[in-house]
Amino acid sequence: MPVQLNHTIVAVRDKHESATFLSEILGVGEPVPFGPFLVVQVDNDVSLDFTDDHGPLHPQHYAFLVDEERFDEIFGRIRERGLIYWADPFRRHQGEINTNDGGRGVYWEDPSGHFLEIITRPYGSGT
Repeated sequence: MPVQLNHTIVAVRDKHESATFLSEILGVGEPVPFGPFLVVQVDNDVSLDFTDDHGPLHPQHYAFLVDEERFDEIFGRIRERGLIYWADPFRRHQGEINTNDGGRGVYWEDPSGHFLEIITRPYGSGT
């Protein structure tokens, strides 16, 4: 069997708020309870397992590879909610998207401050 990422735990202030936020923005199924977690399943059999953490949070980065059509749908939901977004991970180009590797990409934050990203081309795949 090849090595594949199966799941990751995402520590947040409010697992219901953050898991619902991500599932709605990405347009995937509703979060499902599993033990102390709320699980958001994405299309490549990887899940993000949200858990409440009442200590200091350490924001992480989560990037999602999507096709052009899904990018338009997700980006539309980001703009509909009036979320701040950037073209770059350094937050220098607010209100813009990038065209890295001949695709499109955008960054935004979830309610707990995790830095989310959607891209249409994997890094290093373009010219």
